Amino acid sequence: MKNTLLILTTIIAIQMSFSQQESAFGNGEWFKFKMSYSGFLKAGNATLTVKDTKLNNKDVYHVVGKGWTTGMIKWFFKVKDRYESYFDKNTIMPYKFVRNIDEGGHTKDIEIDFDQTNHKAHVNNKKHNKKTVIDTKPNIQDMVSTFYYLRNNLDTNNLKPGDEVRVDMFFDEENYGFKLQYLGEEILNTDFGDVESLKFRPYVMAGRVFKEEESLTLWVSKDKNKVPLRIKADLAVGSLRADLEAFKGLKHPFKIVVR
Repeated sequence: MKNTLLILTTIIAIQMSFSQQESAFGNGEWFKFKMSYSGFLKAGNATLTVKDTKLNNKDVYHVVGKGWTTGMIKWFFKVKDRYESYFDKNTIMPYKFVRNIDEGGHTKDIEIDFDQTNHKAHVNNKKHNKKTVIDTKPNIQDMVSTFYYLRNNLDTNNLKPGDEVRVDMFFDEENYGFKLQYLGEEILNTDFGDVESLKFRPYVMAGRVFKEEESLTLWVSKDKNKVPLRIKADLAVGSLRADLEAFKGLKHPFKIVVR
């Protein structure tokens, strides 16, 4: 149950390669996910919302990701997470990132301002009242923008099982080399019917939350939207599954397999 939104955005998330011409998403897109623990116990919900806004007189997308526990689980382990990313509407480069989480008493309250010109991350750790400036890689992404950046640049025609894509991502207060492997195609049974999907393995840091680097599996729709349909995670204790429960504001038609 830990790092609910990390799972989504590395639901959480994520996708790949480079040269899709049309944008995969736009203003008003909204996803809701239902989460279950160890295959049967309702664990919580998560949402991702995209809206147009301005930041320092720049036109940007503002994405808000929320995750929270529900039902019996919240009485034993309460989660309330909020992630925000402000990124350029054309380049998908992030300008600002917010992470405010409470996971069973484990809390973080971090704001990051990215200087994409000088390759710096200005980190404000509000919980510890600490400000730092850290060098970043060119074209650095944050946890949330990574999902939209890769989703928007996925060239599905040239993907082969085993192909890997790497992205430089900034996580909390350090640079992180994010890697995603393509596993192939699959017809996925969802709440909306059978959907053609692309299957991926986002590599994560083994340790407190995940069993090993290969603990995550992600399915996204094989269409122009690249909708995140499902993610499964093997945790240090038990397993977590997130399934798309509702959506609106898709930019392209959502295709169901008719048998």
